[in-house]
Amino acid sequence: MYVAVKGGERAIDNAHAWLAEERRGDSAVAELSVPQIREQLALAVNRVMAEGSLYDPDLAALAIKQSRGDLIEAIFLIRAYRTTLPRLGASLPVETEQMSCDRRVSATFKDAPGGQILGPTFDYTHRLLDFKLAADGEVPQAAQTTGREEQTPHIMSFLDREDLIQVEGEGADVPDDLTRAPMELPASRALRLQALTRGDEGFILGMAYSTQRGHARNHAFVAELRIGAVPVEMDIPELGFAIEIGEVTLTECETVNQFKGSKTEPPQFTRGYGLVFGMTERKAISMALVDRALRWAELGEDNVGAPAQDEEFVLYHCDNIQATGFLEHIKLPHYVDFQSELELIRKLRREATALQQVAE
Repeated sequence: MYVAVKGGERAIDNAHAWLAEERRGDSAVAELSVPQIREQLALAVNRVMAEGSLYDPDLAALAIKQSRGDLIEAIFLIRAYRTTLPRLGASLPVETEQMSCDRRVSATFKDAPGGQILGPTFDYTHRLLDFKLAADGEVPQAAQTTGREEQTPHIMSFLDREDLIQVEGEGADVPDDLTRAPMELPASRALRLQALTRGDEGFILGMAYSTQRGHARNHAFVAELRIGAVPVEMDIPELGFAIEIGEVTLTECETVNQFKGSKTEPPQFTRGYGLVFGMTERKAISMALVDRALRWAELGEDNVGAPAQDEEFVLYHCDNIQATGFLEHIKLPHYVDFQSELELIRKLRREATALQQVAE
C-alpha cells in the first residue's frame, strides 16, 4: 500500500509539471502577461468575474492564464480564492441611474431620453475574420468622446408614469446571500437573481432561448440595455455617512413583457431583470428572460411545464462549478463500485444461462 501511494504521488507531481509545460506552450513564443489578458480578453475576464462572484480584473486574468483559457476552471479558481477573503462589510445598493454609460440601447423607444449609445459592440460587424489582427496590424482609433457624468434615467420610469408597468415590491432589507448560505427552495427573487448571475452563461442562454421558442409563453422586448461604470458606496460607522470606495463596470438589462392581468392585477407590462459584472450583455439579456419566466407563480400565470419555469431545475443546474464537480468526479477511481457491478452482471448472466438450459 505504501508503494502504491508513493507511486501515485509521483504520477500526480509529474502530471502537474506536464500541465505547467503545456500551459506555457512553445517557449519560442512570447508568454502572455496578466495585463495583456486583462486588457485584450476583457470579455472572458468579465465572465470569470461574474460567475466567480468576485470583481477583480487582475485576479480573473491570472485565473484565465493559470487555467490555459478554460473559463470554468478559471471561475473555480476565483471562487476558491474568494472563500479566503475576509468580509469587511456590505456596500449600499448601487444606483444604476448614476451609471456613466459606454453603451445604452432600447428596443422599445427610438428617441429614448438621454439618447441611444451604441458603444463598443459586435452587433454591426460582418463576422468576417480580420487577418490584420493575425499580422498585428494597427487598429483604427475610436473618436474621442467626453465623459458622460450626467444621470441617465431608466426607460421603465416612463412606463411607470402612465401606470403601465407592474410596481415592484421593496423586498427584504437584507436579501439572502447565496455566497454564504446554501440554496433553499422556494427561493426569493433576490436569491434567484443571484443564482442566475453566477450561473453558466451557456446554460442561462439556452433557458432564455427556450422561452423565446414558446416554452414559457414569454415574449419580451428589451426596454433597456446599459453598460457602464457605477460608483460603489459604503456606510462608515465612525463617520456616520457613506463614502465612495470605488466603481465597478456593470451590464444591466430590463425587459418588458406583456401581462394579460389576473383576478387581482389589471392588464399591464411586467419586467425581467438582469445585472452582471463587466460588459456581459448576452448574459444579462438571458438572465432577464429567465427571471421573467420564473415569476409565473407570483403573477398568477399558468405553469405550462416549460423548463425555464421550473425553479428547482433552473437554479440547481445553472451553476457550472457544481455541475463540473459532479460530472468530473466520475473519471476518478471507482474500482470497488465497478467490481461489485461486474460481479452482479456475471451472476445474472450465469442465472439466465442456467434457466435457459433448464427450459431446453
